[in-house]
Amino acid sequence: MEVTTLSFTNLHNHGELFANMFRARHRTFIVQNKWDLPEADGMEFDQYDTPASRWVAVHDGGDVLAGVRLTPTTHRCGIYSYMIRDAQRGLLASIPSNLLYQEAPVAPHIWESSRVFVADHVPANLRLRVQMQLIHEMVVSARSFGASMVLGLIPEHSPRLARRVGLDCVPAGPVLDIEGSRSVCVNINMATKMH
Repeated sequence: MEVTTLSFTNLHNHGELFANMFRARHRTFIVQNKWDLPEADGMEFDQYDTPASRWVAVHDGGDVLAGVRLTPTTHRCGIYSYMIRDAQRGLLASIPSNLLYQEAPVAPHIWESSRVFVADHVPANLRLRVQMQLIHEMVVSARSFGASMVLGLIPEHSPRLARRVGLDCVPAGPVLDIEGSRSVCVNINMATKMH
């Protein structure tokens, strides 16, 4: 099992991994969760998959087991900034605008975590290991970009896992039903993890 952080500047070094991650997202979010999202050639993508973002993939050869997208909260592309902020601003019909207790932050030290998934074919006896690899690489990558905080929209029970692996993870909004999944925005403070 390997973990790779992908960007537009390095994806050419990783063969089909980038496309395979979008294929795994398609299987997770469109096929399994039945979300109405943009797709092409069996890949799921959206307006936040830009050169400003980074993608963490846990993989075994070309098989993507888990992934997450990281986007700077300072990024803008047309009318869009980052998913959580745009939802709060009412730009995304599928995500309620009341997902945060406070105004969505825009700061160079805060990055957004989105499109978090673990593939459904990952066996139960490997899921925790895969999740821990994903969280570890997300923290390492975000810190390397200068982030001391990550704001994420994650499944309702994920904060418990984050705390189990030592992340300072606190709710930043109410638990909401988003397209049939109970999710919550969280702040992950990584300052305590910076050595």
